[in-house]
Amino acid sequence: MKKWIIVGLIIVFFNDAAAGKCLEVNKLTSNISYQIELLSWEEVNKLLPKKSIFTVIDVDSGMKFRVQRRAGSQHADVQPLTATDTKIMKKIYNGKWSWKRRAIIVMHNDRWIAASMHGMPHGAGALNNQFPGHFCIHFLGSTTHQSDNIDLAHKLMVLKAAGVLEEFLMNAKLEELIHCFITGLKQHDQRITSFVSTEQLNWREIFHLIENVTLLNVKTKQLNVNDQLFLSLPVEVEWYLQGEGRTKITSELRLVRSSPYEQWKIAAKDFFIENNVLQKNE
Repeated sequence: MKKWIIVGLIIVFFNDAAAGKCLEVNKLTSNISYQIELLSWEEVNKLLPKKSIFTVIDVDSGMKFRVQRRAGSQHADVQPLTATDTKIMKKIYNGKWSWKRRAIIVMHNDRWIAASMHGMPHGAGALNNQFPGHFCIHFLGSTTHQSDNIDLAHKLMVLKAAGVLEEFLMNAKLEELIHCFITGLKQHDQRITSFVSTEQLNWREIFHLIENVTLLNVKTKQLNVNDQLFLSLPVEVEWYLQGEGRTKITSELRLVRSSPYEQWKIAAKDFFIENNVLQKNE
């Protein structure tokens, strides 16, 4: 599968300063339209064979670094090419390695490809780069090591990099939309949570309070929503709140829409207030 996405990007290129110093922003800031390809894993697997070297651009920060593909059959197992590249990658993750997914663009020759990465070193590594292992890059249709399932968080980040995230969320089915909302919370991605919520919130504060979250159960298959404009669904969630540790809750998630032809939106603020994440006056 190949899909061309024309998007306007403001890319801020970062150069590494002397060892131990902060990265400096180069003045090579551009505002140019690029063609970003939404390629399937089968296509990328041929385009970027093992030992190939390419550049990763983080969509949110604009920072870039080089990597080498080392392995991977369902996605690319890669390593930062040098210690400098490792330093830039860690800067992207605010100085702390994390499993959180981030939307990225893979640059190889004249190709710009939508992708997703996490930031946690694991497994084996072979390069002298001060990176203890490798990390994973997913493309459209990639699956995880443990299963043949597509990781929803990686999928959403690939779509975000391609510029089609909102289109996907607008057409998501009810249960899928709820999974996307929880995934946005888990990944601390404001673009996802804002789009599927009824109101704009201080997401930075909420992400600070909710360190991790998993949707354990939601059942929508037997629902007959037809012309309904309001829904209240029981959900079971496990989350880690700052200062409280792991908590399991069973709660109600309310959804609204303005007409039967519109997409559902989640009343996120009510959900957070009822479960003591936010106060009523916030």
